[in-house]
Amino acid sequence: MRKEIFEIQENLKLGKYQNEASVSQGIVQRILNLLNWPIYDTSIVIPEFSVESKRVDFALCYPPDKPTIFIEIKQVGQSIGAEKQLFEYAFYQGIPMAILTDGQEWQFFLPAEQGEFSDRRVYKLDLLEREIEDIIDVLTKYLEYSNVKSGKAIEAARKDYKNIRQQREAVNTLHEAWTRLIEEGDELLIDLVTDKVESLCGYKPSPDQVINFLSNKAIYTSPPPRKTKKDNSKKRETKQETVHGTGFELFGKFHSARNARNTMYEILNALADRDPTFLHRYENLPKHGRSRRYVATNRHDMNPSRPDLALSDTYSHEFRPGWYVNINLSKRSIEKVIRLACQVANIQYGEDIKIYL
Repeated sequence: MRKEIFEIQENLKLGKYQNEASVSQGIVQRILNLLNWPIYDTSIVIPEFSVESKRVDFALCYPPDKPTIFIEIKQVGQSIGAEKQLFEYAFYQGIPMAILTDGQEWQFFLPAEQGEFSDRRVYKLDLLEREIEDIIDVLTKYLEYSNVKSGKAIEAARKDYKNIRQQREAVNTLHEAWTRLIEEGDELLIDLVTDKVESLCGYKPSPDQVINFLSNKAIYTSPPPRKTKKDNSKKRETKQETVHGTGFELFGKFHSARNARNTMYEILNALADRDPTFLHRYENLPKHGRSRRYVATNRHDMNPSRPDLALSDTYSHEFRPGWYVNINLSKRSIEKVIRLACQVANIQYGEDIKIYL
């Protein structure tokens, strides 16, 4: 078979297949013969198979006279756009696999699957672009006579289609995943970029600078509460909060703070003052961030994967005697710390507590 494929490749390079008939006889039937199809049994390999008033070049059958695969043949370089015609043939007959080829390119389709024509293509094989061993493997898997009879060929095609569809879905979701990592201020991503910058120049950018660079947008600020025409008191409240600037409102009382970090410290302290068990319950949560703890009594517990950062004042701050909070955080991550604190304290974020970073 290797020798036969090599000869077909050489003839393709020399342009010896000038029309559909030469492609059919010199390539398609030759390959079917190599794949053990009884090409002279017209109940198994039916040429010019009738589909209503049209014809498909070959119907490969098992059992006899029951088509399993349609093959549509075009002149070399002329197969573009022929999928629609082939799919019409296949749909009408309920054929599980359809093949479109111009001799050089072989496209294997599962017509009954979902999506555009290209979405239902399981494999595209170019006889001049692939190694001979790869060509043999693909043709054998999808088109060898015994594999078609046993159902292994269709089963392999469906399995490959499922994998391709999953990979396509994953690729299509990459942009959304990247956008969300940036918008959510993913800690691991920030750490990776920060560490790489430090290794290159010896200086660390702030988490907000990293996020700002990655998103190419202004850094995050919490929006003020929405005004309503029906509630004049809320109008006055909103104006008052705007004047106050950075800080937080807890149960209707505003507390100013110098910056986002101080806002976080003050909120943690305020909630700890209300409930002596609050910080212990926060610390004992099964999960804080992806790779770090936000609140702990031991600095070494803040970032287990980076013990070298345990005693660094740039990574943790003692906001209360014996209690440390992670401070290598973007404003988005600081908001996460506060949201989690609200869950632990059993108060409503955005209602019982509002932040202005």
